[in-house]
This record gives sequence, structure tokens and C-alpha cells, in this order.
Amino acid sequence: MKTSLSILLFALTMTAVVILQQCSGPEKQEPLLIGISKGAPESSYGNYARWLGTIDTMVVCVDLYHMPVDSALSLLDKCSGLVLSGGPDVYPGRYGQEADTALCDGIDLYRDTLEHALIARAIEKDLPVLGICRGLQIFNVYHGGSLYPDLPTVFDTAVAHRCDDWQNCNHDISVVEGSGLQLTAGRLSGQVNSNHHQGIDRLADGLAASAYSSDSLIEAIEYADRRNIPFFLGVQWHPERMDLQNPFSMTIAMYFIQEAKLYRIDRQYAGD
Repeated sequence: MKTSLSILLFALTMTAVVILQQCSGPEKQEPLLIGISKGAPESSYGNYARWLGTIDTMVVCVDLYHMPVDSALSLLDKCSGLVLSGGPDVYPGRYGQEADTALCDGIDLYRDTLEHALIARAIEKDLPVLGICRGLQIFNVYHGGSLYPDLPTVFDTAVAHRCDDWQNCNHDISVVEGSGLQLTAGRLSGQVNSNHHQGIDRLADGLAASAYSSDSLIEAIEYADRRNIPFFLGVQWHPERMDLQNPFSMTIAMYFIQEAKLYRIDRQYAGD
């Protein structure tokens, strides 16, 4: 009953967004700016913009990586949403396991610093946030959680979380009933792609797991209490690389973009 009511309320909210956009008239439509913690080069990060652009052609993704931190924060202030994209490993020293650095594939200390600053600013501004793979991991670390530095080494599992042929590597997930992810995807189970060698060990206070793989590794996180707080969803898979018909790809993009539109409307009414 609660899930049905939540879905009804979400549908009514999305209808209101559409009505407000129609009332504004096409001549008043502006690009919807989405900040991406790293969105270039195109060969490695171009899928994020294409994925979000399939939902709304007015989406413009801005790369926040190739500039000083203060410039990135100023640019984020103009955005209506933040995507924490995939990438290299989070430095283990960030969660008190510096000795595990040798287990990492590669680290980017500047990016760790940048994304911590971006997360702090997003929380300050009530900005919708979507974390993908590394994005889920650093959001957990920012809030005080920790990671498995290398799943094949320190986590006993038969699940293939990463393969050489990543385009044809998938695994099953189970979604927590009543979670925001269930509301978003409308499913309690499914299959997602596998392309990571790290994962969440200790989940940070204030966060909740919303999906697991069959080996009990956390596959998605959100705020434990979603009432009266900005949208956040973190997923361990890469929805931007998946078939858009997969409920764990397109629906996530749709939900995030609608939250970004609501944020922009709220900011416009507040006179920002």
C-alpha cells in the first residue's frame, strides 16, 4: 500500500513538472545544466552526457574536473544536479587504510579532493546527486564509510564483479523492498553490468543499502531517511553503458533529470 501511494505521489509530482514547463512556453526554456565530477575525455566519459541527453535534449553536462576546485564549485552553483561519475580508485587513506594503496588500480588525489568539495557544496545547496560506481564509493567515504580495496583479494565471492569483456559481463541484484530504488526502477530484482573491483565495506551512518548482489555486496545506496532531503542515489553498476530498456538504466536517468528540473523550478521561485 505504501509503495503504491509513493508511486502515485511521484506520478502527480512529475505531472506538475510537465505543466509548469508547458506554462513557461518554449521561448523561455533554458538548458538544464548538470555538473559531472569528471566528464572528459569523450572516449572514457562521453556516455554520461549521451545517456542523460536521451531523456531530455535540453540537458547540458558540464565537466567539473579540468579546472581549479574553486572554479568547479562556482560552476556547480549554476547547475541543477550533480553526477559523481566512475573512474579510478578512491585513495584508501581517506578511510584509514593507507596500507591498502598497493591493492588499488590507480588513484587520483586531486579528484578525491574535488569530489569531497563537490559533495559538500551539493549538500549545502540541497542539490540532487547521482553517484555511479566510484561515485557511490566516494559518497560513502565522504560520510565516514569504508571500502573493500580489491574484491578479488579481500572479499570471498564467486560473483564476477569485473571481467575483461566488460561489455558482456553482468550479474544479478536484489532490490530492498520499499527503497527509493524500488520506487525508481519499479523492480525488486534484475541484472546489471559488472565493471568494478572495489565495493562498500562499512556503510556510513545516515546511508542505507537499497540493493545487493547475490554475495551480499552492497550494489546501491541512498539516504536512510529520505524525508525532506535532496535526492541521492548511488549505484555500483554503470547505467550509462546499459540497454536503455533495462529498468536499472533509463528509469534512473529519468528520475534524476526530473529531480533536477524540480530543483531548478524551486530555485527560480526562490529568485536565485
